[in-house]
Amino acid sequence: MAQITAAQVKELREKSGAGMMDCKKALGEADGDMEVAVDWLRTKGLAAAAKKAGRVAADGLVGLATSSDGLNGAVIEINAETDFVARNETFQGFVSDCAGLALQANGDLANLAGMAYPVADGTVQEVLTNHVATIGENLQLRRTASLSVTSGVVAGYIHSAIAPGLGKIAVIVALQSDGDAGKLGELARQLAMHVAATKPEAVSTADLDPELVERERTVLAEQARESGKPENIIEKMVEGRLRKYYEEVVLAEQVFVIDGENRISQVLEQASKDLGTPVTVAGFVRYGLGEGIDKKEEDFAAEVAAVAGAS
Repeated sequence: MAQITAAQVKELREKSGAGMMDCKKALGEADGDMEVAVDWLRTKGLAAAAKKAGRVAADGLVGLATSSDGLNGAVIEINAETDFVARNETFQGFVSDCAGLALQANGDLANLAGMAYPVADGTVQEVLTNHVATIGENLQLRRTASLSVTSGVVAGYIHSAIAPGLGKIAVIVALQSDGDAGKLGELARQLAMHVAATKPEAVSTADLDPELVERERTVLAEQARESGKPENIIEKMVEGRLRKYYEEVVLAEQVFVIDGENRISQVLEQASKDLGTPVTVAGFVRYGLGEGIDKKEEDFAAEVAAVAGAS
């Protein structure tokens, strides 16, 4: 077998756009022949996938899964270029399978990507690459997270569900408690619906990033100083506005969307009384499809004009 050099791997990467390890394997299979290696990558769908990898994938699906004992839950986001793919049953099945595997990945995306896919010969990442070739769009295994409790329940909610456990917004909420699992599960699901609607940033004020709070305090202080009031009054104004800020971003301080009256902290206090044991939120995760991805703005009229001008 021919000796494969780093220079050859680099050249093949530039020719095909495929990953380094895939290029190394291709050259090995081709006994160092560059063109044979390119063809090998193409037959595996790897070169085609690489060419699509530069295209923005901001659509797709988010999904969730919970364990049979109710103590674990996971969420996942897998992106595609168009909503059309989200309606593809093959893609839906893949996301659903990956959500189930995510229960074992402990929120580690690399761990998930390297797991053996249950109904195919290969890893999750390899099966994803094959789907790129067959579906014809760039697909990205973007992120995953998980929650668990020693006693209590992890339950979830999918908003705009397109299939069971799949949709546009996925939320899991973990409740730590020794109370009745059925009642805890219903409360956790209601809280997940609340989180989907309100997008809190932390469970409690103590959980907020101190730098984020200090930045907010600085902005509020500067706004208050523009009123011309003395510093001691400004200080009180800032504290009042900070409380309002907490009501917007802290789960415990938010008004429960289900009843529109009680704060989440009061809802938990009442649940603790009803169940005869403490009920606390151990954590939550909310995934909104495509959030944080820079989406390309399509100008259809300009595209048509460009095509007309070229003809």
